[in-house]
Amino acid sequence: MYLCSSSVHGVPFFLSTSTCLFFTAELNEILLNSVSHPRLVEVTWQLDSARVDLKHILLYQRLVAIANGGIGEELLSLGSAKPPFGQNSKAVGDALNWFATELIPRPPFLCYTLHVMKLLFDEDMECHYACRPPVLCTYYSMAGSWDGSTDPGSQSDESYHFERLHIEPIYDAFICPLTKQIMHDPVTSENGQTFEREAIEKWFTECRESGRKLVCPLTLKELRSTELNPSLALRNTIEEWNARNEAAKLDMASRSLSLGGAESEILQALMFVQHLCQKSRSNKHVIRNAELIPMIVDLLKSSSRRVRCKALETLRIVAEEDSDNKVVNFSFGDIVQEILAEGDTVRTIVKFLSHEQSKEREEAVALLFELSKSETLCEKIGSVNGAILILVGMTSSKSENLLTVENADKTLENLAVCESNVRQMAENGRLQPLLTLLLEGPPETKLSMASYLGELVLNNDVKVFVARTVGSSLINNIMISGNIQSREAALKALNQISAFEASARVLIEAGILPPLVNDLLSVGMNQLPMRLKEVSATILANLVNSGYDFDSILVGPDHQTLVSEDTVHHLLHLISNTGPAIECKLLNVLVGLTNSYNTVLSVVAAIKSSGATISLVQFIEAPQKELRLASIKLLQNLSPHMGQELADALRGTAGQLGTLIKIISENIGITEEQAAAVGLLADLPERDVGLTRQMLDEGAFQIVISRIVKIRQGETRGSRFVTPYLEGLVRILSRVTFVLADEPDTLTLCREHNLAALFTDLLQANGLDHVQMVSAIALENLSQQSKNLTKLMEFHLKPSLSAILFPCCHKPPVITGLCRVHQGTCSLKETFCLLEGQGVEKLVALLDHTNEKVVEASLAALSTLLDDGVDIEKGVTVLCEAEGIKPILDVLQENRTENLRRRAVWVVERLLRTEDIAYEVSGDLNVSTALVDAFQHGDYRTRQIAECALKHVDKIPNFSGIFPKMG
Repeated sequence: MYLCSSSVHGVPFFLSTSTCLFFTAELNEILLNSVSHPRLVEVTWQLDSARVDLKHILLYQRLVAIANGGIGEELLSLGSAKPPFGQNSKAVGDALNWFATELIPRPPFLCYTLHVMKLLFDEDMECHYACRPPVLCTYYSMAGSWDGSTDPGSQSDESYHFERLHIEPIYDAFICPLTKQIMHDPVTSENGQTFEREAIEKWFTECRESGRKLVCPLTLKELRSTELNPSLALRNTIEEWNARNEAAKLDMASRSLSLGGAESEILQALMFVQHLCQKSRSNKHVIRNAELIPMIVDLLKSSSRRVRCKALETLRIVAEEDSDNKVVNFSFGDIVQEILAEGDTVRTIVKFLSHEQSKEREEAVALLFELSKSETLCEKIGSVNGAILILVGMTSSKSENLLTVENADKTLENLAVCESNVRQMAENGRLQPLLTLLLEGPPETKLSMASYLGELVLNNDVKVFVARTVGSSLINNIMISGNIQSREAALKALNQISAFEASARVLIEAGILPPLVNDLLSVGMNQLPMRLKEVSATILANLVNSGYDFDSILVGPDHQTLVSEDTVHHLLHLISNTGPAIECKLLNVLVGLTNSYNTVLSVVAAIKSSGATISLVQFIEAPQKELRLASIKLLQNLSPHMGQELADALRGTAGQLGTLIKIISENIGITEEQAAAVGLLADLPERDVGLTRQMLDEGAFQIVISRIVKIRQGETRGSRFVTPYLEGLVRILSRVTFVLADEPDTLTLCREHNLAALFTDLLQANGLDHVQMVSAIALENLSQQSKNLTKLMEFHLKPSLSAILFPCCHKPPVITGLCRVHQGTCSLKETFCLLEGQGVEKLVALLDHTNEKVVEASLAALSTLLDDGVDIEKGVTVLCEAEGIKPILDVLQENRTENLRRRAVWVVERLLRTEDIAYEVSGDLNVSTALVDAFQHGDYRTRQIAECALKHVDKIPNFSGIFPKMG
């Protein structure tokens, strides 16, 4: 099959579209019979002058026949011919030179013809290489390379490299005269000039748009038509020329990669492979068939970073799909599988993700993106330990370039086709693929994803995101309408999501409460298994800790809410009739409800009406630690509102109080259970003498004192519960100061353990407002007993004669060592006198505290020095010496709370009974104004006292009293 594209000297110039040139019968006739062809006449003359007879002309005919396709038989006959060229080889060579350059088309169709020429010269034993025409010498070498007959093992590496790796030059006929580039779609204009189609069409367009005449860009002669004829023969010639050169370069690349060449040669070979793949998708088959891919994979372990980067880049180009995503005689999966022929190839690529060199990391991510397009490889990529973790990290990295981040993100999107990869992504914080499957997947996939979501450990921000994304779906599509298996998966997922206040609020707004409470409280045929009721109770416990207003959310008929009496009664009934696990969760539900001031009173009322107090107290002795903790926390929340009921229950039952004390005394650091137990006991009524008596009998106060001392001395290691624990201990210990007059043993306890000194020291517990306040209150209680405990001196001295005769001139003896305020022998340990141990100074220091309750407690303790039954004047003197007058007046002027003003007015009135102080204060308008304000706006008792104080500073005349005289 042939095409005639042009003629040279009247002889058709034939080109084949196959891998071999076929001469036509017409060409045979010209060579043998057409004496009119001038060059043929010249050939005949040259042959004749060289004394070559007709059989040699016939030999040329055979040459043509061989080129025309008679390869086998003619080659055999030619091989037996031995033309006696002898000394006339030069003339024969000239003729062959013309024959090769003029009549025989150039490569790639010259292959078999040149093979015959090589045989001709090889048969002429007397023909020397120097006599051969240069062009034929070149063709001679090329023929040895192309015909595949050369045995590389029989030659040196250099000669083999020379002959096998011949790169043909670019022929002028291949170059477009306009673009100066090799043509891809050559076309011929009407005047016979050949151009690249795109270039000549652009020329025509420019001529037309500019209004110029249509001329040939080479001859500048006017053309009548823009019609272009495709030069198929030339295009095929160029393509096959390219194919030969690429084959040679491919051979060179193969040798560079396989022989472990220099770095520059390897890089050049890799660049050629990239060029070949980018030029044509079908060339990837060539790369695969040449077995280059395993060689390139091996280069990933090269010591050269440049080689590794280039190898990664090359593998990416081999693996990537064309933009049109069309496959022509090419299987992308085959190439990918070849890349992964070695079991550790993907693992090797993944290792580059952790390299410090960003270029290697970027190329590795780009390659993984291409590989991830194959579903069969997604699981293998995901199975490499750390692959998904690193990719997820890259997507959130701010140090990576945007393209790398984008490729990592797209890779993860591709990997999400495999459920195992989706799970790994979720584990590493990329939850969207899992959530998408949960929302859009088939039922079995939804179930699988919901189950796995329940197993994940999520951070708080993620919980909110998940709740907003799939919360409604879990509640409505699975929890309500699903079967038991689906509901179990949904409940476990909701349990995980609800364990944060913000996400719990999202679920509440999505409507989780009504079905959840129904599942929890339902009985009969359709009730949930107890294990799922436990999960429901856990979710409910999480929800009630969110701080939501549960009094406004309906959970049942008749406007029932979660804190309605019936609902709480059902919860209490369920607590009493289930096992420890669900009891613990339900108690935590009540703990959450009682944490809120808005709902605690409703729960307290329901507990009182149900008579469940004793039952709840009994949980204190539960052997399960979590159940015991939940019950103690609930009772602690209830104690401020039903303290007396709880105190009665603890007194009336055996063991619970002792258990609480035992918990407090455990020397295992400070636990949440200990803090809760201490808080429970601290909130019980402090003036309940019976409870205090029982605690004395249990040895509770000695334990409390020991624990306080250890904490103050730093012997007990701290924790997040140390503050509530210490505050509770101090409050428990302060109980003994409230019943000193009623329980003698408490007085003994205070003296034996020097509690006045301990409470005085606790005044300096900076940052612990509650400890300072309670300590000041305890000192007030102790100081009130000082006047009763002070030992007054009895004198038995015989009076002198002068004392009898002149009693007005006689002065009683001065007795030293007596308390100025209490007029007796005092001590901090025995009589709890504040003048000892710098108690006054420490209380004065707290008068400028930011917490008004601490100020009020401190002022109350100091007021005991001005109380009835003590020397008030000396008490004022003590306060002056402690520089306490001004802080007390400041408290009056600040007027922060009504209680504090009432207390301050009382103390100031006592201070103003001293003339010197009254004189100084009378000129202070701020103090006078504060007293007037108290006189005008205070309660009845405060107004009485304020009036007296104003009289002391002459702001109200003594005769103008409007209130009855104070007793």
